[in-house]
Amino acid sequence: MIANMKRREFITLLGGAASWPLAARAQEPGRVYRLGALIPAGRETPAVVAFFDEMRLHGFIEGRNLDVIPGGFNVPRDRIDAMVALMVKAAPDAIISGPDRYTRAFQEATKTIPLIGMSEDMVADGLVPSLARPGGNTTGISILSPGLDGKRLELLIEAVPAARRIGAFTDANGPSAKPDHVRTLKAAAEARGMELSVFEAATREQVLPAIDSAKTAGARALIFLSSPLFTVNAGTFIEHVAKLRLPAMHQWPEMAEEGGLMGYGTRFTEAFRQRARLVVKVLRGAKPADLPVEQPTKFELVINLKTAKAIGYEIPAGLVLRADKVIE
Repeated sequence: MIANMKRREFITLLGGAASWPLAARAQEPGRVYRLGALIPAGRETPAVVAFFDEMRLHGFIEGRNLDVIPGGFNVPRDRIDAMVALMVKAAPDAIISGPDRYTRAFQEATKTIPLIGMSEDMVADGLVPSLARPGGNTTGISILSPGLDGKRLELLIEAVPAARRIGAFTDANGPSAKPDHVRTLKAAAEARGMELSVFEAATREQVLPAIDSAKTAGARALIFLSSPLFTVNAGTFIEHVAKLRLPAMHQWPEMAEEGGLMGYGTRFTEAFRQRARLVVKVLRGAKPADLPVEQPTKFELVINLKTAKAIGYEIPAGLVLRADKVIE
């Protein structure tokens, strides 16, 4: 009788263990894990805050069992090489990096430290040979934003049916500037009776002049093609477009929440949470080569009617009704 009771108690205990928080399992007690980073986003931006919140939910808490090597946030392109050398020397347990140029610099510097990257297209950017089998010491998130640029253009055309010319901004150093990609978008615009004029920028300092050039050239609407160049610390760009009273489509839904007219894609914060979950797997012992590169699964259209009113533009009611979120 007593033996049976003990056995039942033991089985109950094992069953309860299956429901323990994931944070309580597969981590070494007393160990402090070390995380490196090399990204252009600042430490206090919503996406990075979301990343560390997701890490906390899985039991990795900065100041307790997680040590973050300083200096890896808000890193401009001209500081990549110097910071890569410092991070590799620090030998963390894992490194988050991105976009492509940041991760590629690490790949050239280390073949052993796990890298969890994020880029517009991890395969097309040459960071991994395939999504299913990344190989080496790299895995991460492939946003596949260039593939969504066509959908963004389609939504913008629906929002501004009277516009005959649209200004498109490309990052001269990114996948959005590839000739095939630009030709496809131009053909899509022409099929709707519109002209797509392309304006390149290679640095942040070139973005505002490019916007002014589009306005001067007669663009009646703008689309920022996928690139961190147009999304990290983008408040200045959003404000400038509003002053010119031009409707614009942005890469991330959050950008419409920050004052842009429209944004379509996965949420930047969710992409960072998704990357955090990959980091958790690596810190718990998984090898990057065995972790398929992940892609976003949810996409949102956000329309800011407050901005529309400020620039004197009315979004067609049918499009507003289809939006996932409307800011009024």
